[in-house]
Amino acid sequence: MYGSLDISTSGMIAQRNRMAVIASNIANRNVMLDENGQVNPYRRREAMFAVGDPTASTEEGRALGVHVSDISINQGPLNYHWDPTSPYAYKSGPKAGYVPDPDIDLVTEQINAMEVSRAYEANIAAAEASKAMIAQALRLLA
Repeated sequence: MYGSLDISTSGMIAQRNRMAVIASNIANRNVMLDENGQVNPYRRREAMFAVGDPTASTEEGRALGVHVSDISINQGPLNYHWDPTSPYAYKSGPKAGYVPDPDIDLVTEQINAMEVSRAYEANIAAAEASKAMIAQALRLLA
């Protein structure tokens, strides 16, 4: 009876985690150095969803929910801009004078954030509908 609430709740938690990944991407869009001080631009992260919710309270919820199974790092090409005076510019090779930039597009991240917000709202609406149906069923039984 409560499985649908678990499913909606797992969707909200998964979307909240996805929003945290998007916020991290936006916050780090200008990060050029890694933790060792080497030129290694921040790479975009993506939340990967998987079927099931290992934290659900019912067997049905564990089988049907959704959760973030992994946060992957995009290994695609970086963006570059020409600035031979930058201390981060390549000194030699075919990309001499170019500075590597993180592969984060602010517009894409904002669109993803809007998508997460709407998915979260849809899960809230589903949870509210489930609660209303359960309440109505209890009223009819009483």
